[in-house]
Amino acid sequence: MTPPARGDHEARRRDVSEAVWRVLADRGFGGLTLRAVAAELGASTGLLTHYFPHKRALVAHALEVLDRQAAERRRPATEAAATSRGLPVLRAALLDVLPLDADGEAGNRIWVGSWDAALGDPELTAGHAERYRRARRRMTELCAQAQELGDLPADRPAADLAALAQSFALGLVVQALFAPGEFPPARQRALLDDFLAGLAAGER
Repeated sequence: MTPPARGDHEARRRDVSEAVWRVLADRGFGGLTLRAVAAELGASTGLLTHYFPHKRALVAHALEVLDRQAAERRRPATEAAATSRGLPVLRAALLDVLPLDADGEAGNRIWVGSWDAALGDPELTAGHAERYRRARRRMTELCAQAQELGDLPADRPAADLAALAQSFALGLVVQALFAPGEFPPARQRALLDDFLAGLAAGER
């Protein structure tokens, strides 16, 4: 690979980001190394260190790439519920978190694999905490809307309901990734519906 022309830095950085994503998708965070990304690019590790002087910088960038990919990923359930309000929209948002298809499984495998890398560094931990906090804020808005419509009980803070919903979804993700035969998509949907029914009835 030839060195980037002056002014082409951003284009090359996009190439690097795409290579990082391909390595993550193929090998997970355990296989994310400067050498692996350089090989994916067809470049030398020396060229790659121009962007990432050490493994920690590469991991930090990988988490940014992962966050961006997650934000840009199609969310079929949410799209289908675009004209709905209240509990159906919260349900759709949670469905799109779960590993219900190949893309969802691949993305969740990478996310779960990133936890170890993030927990090993206080700054990366803080970044991950903020990512989950943002998702929780969005779920809080959805829970508040559902309360206004009478879909969820109004005697509990919407933020608490959102935290319960996020915790349930993340726990189900882990179960489905480790035991996909025991937690096929149909059972994941059924468990989510049971959880939401209990939430609506004030049982949780």
